[in-house]
Amino acid sequence: MEKDHEQPIVWHGQNEASNDCLILNAADTVAVALQNLKKGQLVNGVTLNAAIPKGHKFAQVNIDEGDDVIKYAQPIGVANTSILAGDHVHTHNLEFRKTVCQYEFTSRSNNQDDEQSTESTDEFDGYVRPNGAVGTRNFVAVISSVNCSATAAYQIAAGFDDKALAEFPFVDGVNVFAHGTGCGLADNGEGFDQLQRVFAGYATHPNVAAVLLVGLGCEVSQLKTLLDTYRFKEGPLLRTLNIQTSGGHQRTVEQGQALVFDMLKAANEHRRTPCAASHLNLALQCGGSDAWSGVTANPALGYAADLIVRQGGRVVLAETPEIYGAEHLLTRRATSETVGRDLLARINWWQDYVARNNGSLDNNPSPGNKLGGLTTILEKSLGAVAKSGTTSMTGVYKYAEPIDKPGFAFMDSPGYDPVSVTGQIASGCNVVAFTTGRGSTFGSKPAPCFKIATNTDMYQRMSDDMDVDAGRILSDGKSIQDIGTEIYQLVLSIASGQQSLSELQNMGNNEFVPWQIGATM
Repeated sequence: MEKDHEQPIVWHGQNEASNDCLILNAADTVAVALQNLKKGQLVNGVTLNAAIPKGHKFAQVNIDEGDDVIKYAQPIGVANTSILAGDHVHTHNLEFRKTVCQYEFTSRSNNQDDEQSTESTDEFDGYVRPNGAVGTRNFVAVISSVNCSATAAYQIAAGFDDKALAEFPFVDGVNVFAHGTGCGLADNGEGFDQLQRVFAGYATHPNVAAVLLVGLGCEVSQLKTLLDTYRFKEGPLLRTLNIQTSGGHQRTVEQGQALVFDMLKAANEHRRTPCAASHLNLALQCGGSDAWSGVTANPALGYAADLIVRQGGRVVLAETPEIYGAEHLLTRRATSETVGRDLLARINWWQDYVARNNGSLDNNPSPGNKLGGLTTILEKSLGAVAKSGTTSMTGVYKYAEPIDKPGFAFMDSPGYDPVSVTGQIASGCNVVAFTTGRGSTFGSKPAPCFKIATNTDMYQRMSDDMDVDAGRILSDGKSIQDIGTEIYQLVLSIASGQQSLSELQNMGNNEFVPWQIGATM
């Protein structure tokens, strides 16, 4: 399937809409139903041959078997049978086929006035750390090096309930980062290095004022290895405990609580001060996507991402399987051919990874995605990349690798939200923006997460969970720029301490999920 459709994708609202359907680009061969449509109904000059659920696609023209089906001015799959104008287009007649691209590098067709500003003019109230990094929250973290020490980590933190924490009003809490790995893996190689990066990223995260690392003692992920590799030095704000050398489980819990109490006293001395918006590190995420994700919430978040980049900040796109089929749009935005080819190397890794596990990248759209109108991974990816905005891609990073330069970056990760966000937070993201169409109730710590609804119906149904209603782009005629600016202002407010709805519900305690690759032995 050659991608020779050169019309630009229209992310910023320049589309054709009626009360019944939405046509995203003049080159498209399908339209999207804005409401439930009936068989025999005349819509945009086409008589429908079947009922079309809201958010689903119907053919605007006859499409021959084997022809590309076009949406966003890009192929989203191939017709596996003849499709007539007015037919419902979905899993029964549209199939995924592996993409073949002639990639372009640093060939920008979008606006060129996207370089980050040399001086940030906007501010938020953040915590300036000794190394110059700026946090948006002030946590004490208890991190288990292995699942065998997870219970001890949780019991250490259990000693600091709301009553105990009332003594430390400037601390956001004691949070545990426990997981299901840390042993039964090789003590070197990609999987081990990746896990170590996650631990290091959380231990030094700008939203963490102090950290206690808790191990068993005999595990593969030795605490000493972590300290030596990253040249960490123990001190009042970084302590370690091993159960086997601390006298057992109960004594470890007691010692850990004493150490955390001292850390809380130190963390409570930190205060928010005005900080440049260039210190924003925003994770761009989506989950429970639907047909509106690529029309409303994702492009609005992309507009906000551009505003952050132009302030000198960082925005980080991830979920490699969910850009597959749209990666050619990102290589054009790469600052160099090397950066573009770094992205293609990750795509090739994923193709090999799913092949040797007898899978397909098209397995990514979930049942909920398909119920919401998304058919193939190509369609999903074209909507997903809109979160990244329009600015240049400055780098491609491994999972949990520190993002070391301003601008728009890509970090390799699975599409599974908790795993992906864990990597983004480890890379230094201090706020998480999460778009959802079906209604994900995701939350994260230590970086606060806020959620952007793609449609007003779901926003109203789940108003306790959704921070922004991007569905107003369709329901109220708001522009992408209107909602994008609202999202940007919300990022500044949340970075300054305003609690997101997931924080108000104390979510994020169980979403620390490091990506496990390699054999479990």
